[in-house]
Amino acid sequence: MTSENAVRKTSLREKAQLMSASEMDRTMVRLAHEIVEKNGGVDAFALVGIRRRGVPLAERLGKLIGRIEGVTIPVGTLDITFYRDDLSTLGPKPVVQASRMGFSIQDQSIVLVDDVLFTGRTIRAALDALFSHGRPRRVQLCVLIDRGHRELPIEAAFVGRNVQTTMNEVIEVKLTEIDGTEKVLLMEK
Repeated sequence: MTSENAVRKTSLREKAQLMSASEMDRTMVRLAHEIVEKNGGVDAFALVGIRRRGVPLAERLGKLIGRIEGVTIPVGTLDITFYRDDLSTLGPKPVVQASRMGFSIQDQSIVLVDDVLFTGRTIRAALDALFSHGRPRRVQLCVLIDRGHRELPIEAAFVGRNVQTTMNEVIEVKLTEIDGTEKVLLMEK
C-alpha cells in the first residue's frame, strides 16, 4: 500500500454498517435466483469476476447457481489493470495479475460480477478486457452494491442493494476470502 493510500484509508471513518454477513448471504441467494430466472436457465452461461472483490462474489454465485440448476457453472477471473483509463492515478506501478477464464466466452451469456458500481469506469475497462478473450453472445452486470454517481452509461442488470451516497462517502465491501470478515460498510471521508 502506498503512503497516499494509507493516509486515505486512515482518514475514513465508519458511518454505518449497510449489510451483515447474513444479509450478504441472503442477497447472494436472491441474486443467484434472479440470474437464473432472467437467463431462462444456464445454457451457454458463465460468470466472470472482476478482480479483486468481484472474484469471490462470482465464485459464490457460481456455487449457488450450480446448486439451483444441478450443474457446474464456469467462473472466470478478469484483471482490468491495463484497460483502465485512470492508470496514471493508481500509483507508480500497478500490480497486474493474469486473467483466468479456463473456458471460451465465444457465444456465451456472460455475467460480469463486481462488488460496487460507482462511476462505471471499472466496468468499461472490464468490457474491454473481456472482449480481448472473444465475443460473448451477451454480457450482463451483477453488483452487490450500486451507489450511483455514474460517469458512463452503464447499468447493472442484477443489483444486491442500491445505496445513495454523497461524494464524501465510500462503500467498503469486506469479504472473508480477502479481509477475514464479512460485511458492507458506509465510510465517510
